[in-house]
Amino acid sequence: MGCMLSAASCNKWWMDEIIGTKAYGEQQKGIDKLGENHVYFLPYLMGERSPHNDPNARGAFIGMTMDTSRTDMTQAVLEGVAFALRDSLEVAKSLGIDVKRTKICGGGAKSPLWKKIVANVLNLKVDVIESEEGPAMGGAMLAAVACGEFKNVEEIAAKVVKVVDTVEPDPELVAKYEERYGQFKQIYPACKPVFEVIA
Repeated sequence: MGCMLSAASCNKWWMDEIIGTKAYGEQQKGIDKLGENHVYFLPYLMGERSPHNDPNARGAFIGMTMDTSRTDMTQAVLEGVAFALRDSLEVAKSLGIDVKRTKICGGGAKSPLWKKIVANVLNLKVDVIESEEGPAMGGAMLAAVACGEFKNVEEIAAKVVKVVDTVEPDPELVAKYEERYGQFKQIYPACKPVFEVIA
């Protein structure tokens, strides 16, 4: 299991605390050059679990210039979370797990743009599920299996998990994000010694 300490909450922090708006969709309207942003965001606002397991990790914007816009930074927040999800996916792949698709729910799943970014950064089909409460529902499903109401997780998942949409990756965007992910992977190791000092 890959667990991020800050995912959709990074966008909430950026929108609510820094920009000062609840109009998340409005702020995303100007983002139209996916895979071409020059700004990176480390989404470690509360430290990080997977794969770094580092309570001292911190959030950071990297790559800003005088030309950097608020839109660039908003895009960087969305992409930074997707890149961090990719970190956990890479761990799964290294263990020989063949991941073909993934599911998304909750606050981040409300953004068509963010779902598109996630699908292309991960290079996976992303199924959007009907329920917005994924972790709670997953816990209830496990409890139902443990109580003997269902034989296994697959049986209850087939009954209660409803896919309402699927976002597919685009090969051209996948290639752009592959290059950018390679750059993103270098940022945390470079910043780690600084995080240890400032924590």
